[in-house]
Amino acid sequence: MYFISMRSVTSARSSADNQNVRNVLVALFVAASAALVYAAEGVRIVPLVRDDSVLVSFELTDGYTPEVRDAVHSGLKTTFTYTVELRQDVPAWVDRTIATSVITNTVQYDNLTRRSTLTRTLDGHVESTEMTEDEAVMQQWMTTFQKMPLFRTAELETNREYYVRVRATARPTNGSMLWPWGSGISGITKFTFLR
Repeated sequence: MYFISMRSVTSARSSADNQNVRNVLVALFVAASAALVYAAEGVRIVPLVRDDSVLVSFELTDGYTPEVRDAVHSGLKTTFTYTVELRQDVPAWVDRTIATSVITNTVQYDNLTRRSTLTRTLDGHVESTEMTEDEAVMQQWMTTFQKMPLFRTAELETNREYYVRVRATARPTNGSMLWPWGSGISGITKFTFLR
C-alpha cells in the first residue's frame, strides 16, 4: 500500500505550474525576438561620416513584393517615400532631431511601351529621372540608396552618439498590397561622431 502525502501532490502541482509559466515566457521571448529580427531586417542602414557630410546608405529589404510588382505592371503609379532623420541620443530625455530629409521614388509603368519612368525627389526637388525596361533596375531604384550626402556635420558634437532613422511608406496602400509592412516600416542605426 502506497501513501502519498498532500505536500508531495502540492509540490508536484507547483512545479508543473512553474514549468508552464517558464514555457509561456520562453515562447513570448522567442516571438518578441523574431519580431525584432524582422524589424531589423526591414530597413538596413549604414551611416558614414566623410569630411563635412553624413553619408547614408540604406536598403528596404523585401519591399518590392510580388504585389508591388503587379501594381506597377498594372500601370498604377507607385511611390515609396523614405523619411530619413538624423537624431541625437539624449539619455533620460526625448531624443533631439538634428535634421530630416525626405526621399520620394516613383515608378510609372507604360503598358504600351513596356517601359518604366523612374523619378527620385529629395526634399521636394527632382534629383533624377530615368527610363528602363529592366525589372531589376526598377527594383533597385525603388529600394536601394548608396552614400547619399543627406546631412552636414556642422551641427554635430564630437564624441556624441547619434542615430539615423529611416521610415518607409508606400502609395497606394490599399488592402494587402505592401504586406507585411503595409502603412510603413522603420529602422535605426547608431553611430558615434568622432573627429
